[in-house]
Amino acid sequence: MLEYISGTQHELTPTTVVIETSGVGYLLNISLTTFAALEKNQEGAPVKLLVQEIIREDAWTLYGFATSEERELFRLLNGVSGVGAATARMILSSMQPAEVEQTIVNGDHSRLKNVKGIGLKTAQRIIVDLKDKIKPSDPTLLLQPDLPNSSAALEEALAALVMLGFPRPQAAKALRKIFDADPSVTVEAAIKKAFTMM
Repeated sequence: MLEYISGTQHELTPTTVVIETSGVGYLLNISLTTFAALEKNQEGAPVKLLVQEIIREDAWTLYGFATSEERELFRLLNGVSGVGAATARMILSSMQPAEVEQTIVNGDHSRLKNVKGIGLKTAQRIIVDLKDKIKPSDPTLLLQPDLPNSSAALEEALAALVMLGFPRPQAAKALRKIFDADPSVTVEAAIKKAFTMM
C-alpha cells in the first residue's frame, strides 16, 4: 500500500496532478482543496502528497491529499455504503475538510444533499455512519492566489467541471456568469460557486 508520493509536480488541473518520481509519472486524482494547496507551486516544483489507492477489478486509481485530515475524511466517506471515491472527492471539493466535519457533526443533511450525486438518504447515511467517528478540527486557511487571465481560468474551471460529471453547456453558462461578475475569481472559487448554480 502506498502512503505518499514525493517528487516533482507536473500537469496540475483542478481535478488531477502528475507527480514524477524516479522517472515515473503518477496521475493522482485530487480535490479542489488539494488543488488550492498545489496551485502556488511552479511546474517541476518538489511536492509530497499523501495517497489513497482505490483498487477495483477494472481499475487502479490513486487519490492525492495535501493533508492527513483530508485523506482521513476521504477514507471515512468512501467507507459509507453508497458513497464511492468519486462522490467522496466531490464532497471534499464542495467544502473544506473542517466544513465537512462540522456539517456531519451538526447533522446538516440538507447541506450534504446540495453536493452533486448526494440524495437525502445518502446524506442521512453519511451523518449516521460518521457522526461518532468525527471530531471537528480547526478550519484551515484557504489559499486563493490571483489569476490575472480570467479566460484561462474559465477554461480550466470548465474542464474540471466536465471531468467531475457536469454537462458542458450548463457548466459553461454558470461559469460565464461567475467570471462576468468577478473576472479575478480563482479557479477553485469559480468551481465552488458553479456547484451551487447547477
